[in-house]
Amino acid sequence: MSNVVAFDPPLPTLDEDAWEDLLDFIEERRVIPIVGPELLKVETETGPRLLHDWMAERLAARLGVDTARLPQPCTLNDVVCWHLASRGRREDTYTRLRGILREAAFEPPRALRQLAQITDFDLFVTTTFDPYLEQALNAERFGGAQSTEVVSYAPNRVADLPAERALLQRPVVYHLLGRVAASPTYVISDEDVLEFVCALQSEHLTPERLFYELEHNHLLIIGSNFSNWLARLFLRMAKRRRLSDPRDVGEVLADDHSESDERLMAFLQQVSVRTRVYAGAEQFVDELHRRWTARRRGAEVIPLAGAPQRVLPPEREMPENAVFVSYAREDLAAVQRLKAALDAAGVATWFDMERLEGGDDYDLKIRRNVARCSYFVPVISAATDRRLEAYFRREWSYALDRTRNMADEAIFILPVCVDGTDPRAARVPDRFKSLHVTAAPGGEPPPEFVRRVADLLAGSGRGTGDGA
Repeated sequence: MSNVVAFDPPLPTLDEDAWEDLLDFIEERRVIPIVGPELLKVETETGPRLLHDWMAERLAARLGVDTARLPQPCTLNDVVCWHLASRGRREDTYTRLRGILREAAFEPPRALRQLAQITDFDLFVTTTFDPYLEQALNAERFGGAQSTEVVSYAPNRVADLPAERALLQRPVVYHLLGRVAASPTYVISDEDVLEFVCALQSEHLTPERLFYELEHNHLLIIGSNFSNWLARLFLRMAKRRRLSDPRDVGEVLADDHSESDERLMAFLQQVSVRTRVYAGAEQFVDELHRRWTARRRGAEVIPLAGAPQRVLPPEREMPENAVFVSYAREDLAAVQRLKAALDAAGVATWFDMERLEGGDDYDLKIRRNVARCSYFVPVISAATDRRLEAYFRREWSYALDRTRNMADEAIFILPVCVDGTDPRAARVPDRFKSLHVTAAPGGEPPPEFVRRVADLLAGSGRGTGDGA
């Protein structure tokens, strides 16, 4: 006789009112999607398959694991456990899996592309280690440019959101259970899950900004492979309180297995009344995408003439043949407008969005980019004049160091002033004062400056003249 507690009526799903409420919350940016492996359906040589199932078979072959002795279909955890029981090295599983994923080069799955197209989502959490969510966002929102911010957690390297959510300048993908690497810093086995979950609950190892957002926003837990108790623990961990306590936010659990788990459903129906369940991960994303798109089309308006242009954030890594913009953080809005004008002319423009201002790795990255860029645009303003010590001054110094290897008539530094500051009296290097400084009030450059930069980049060699 079964000892499962019966539950009647069934756990709430999404009716029309619930869908409308969800879309309202999404438009208000009060919803965070948490993406799991059931959304990773990829096109393999034998047809569509879930990525983790395909990788388990490939990993078994690489490690010499006899899959006939494993449960079918075998999981990554099954393969790892068999390998360790055969006295295999744990480290080998991570390096082999990284190589398998790199060689596969699958296209981002359709469901991830659909989520990426929902532009009201600015923070994504993933419980998978692959790069496909990031790739989907870059493809759908940035034309393939690597502009999505990626953060990866590991118990031995706690990484949090780069800023409070309201201050994020680009979409963020947070790998809660690690990101693929050659080292064992991501989850592929049940033991890994245990270690990560314990670390995430530790007072000193919790990414506080992320968990604040999880606690105070509605969650879409889509395609997770959480078992009964892990699902309960994850909800409790995210909400940081008893699930039966009154709360203003809820969550949708959309996957291919939870609805058939009677014990989990009974628990949620009795304890977590703000949880709704939807059967089918891909089906949920399809319906969400359809409804969000229909609502967005119904709300489309023709932009007014002269309306501000949408500004794309710079890529994380500076592209080839790019213009490096050096600025004080107070001038970010003006720099974004400057970038939009250059983008419209086909000029690749890069600047550091986060302004980390410290650390050897960061300094090495900036020095390398100043050495690689095609042209260097220092932004002069009241903010730069006010700050006697700041990292942009080091960037200016690196640019001047590079000019020492250039002919006197070579063009490399193209100063721009974004307000009424007098460049001749400003606290800028003497070399800047000897160059023509372009006035770009509020970051709006004159058309002749934009054409000049585009022409310089299109030329066969570095320009000549006084830097105009």
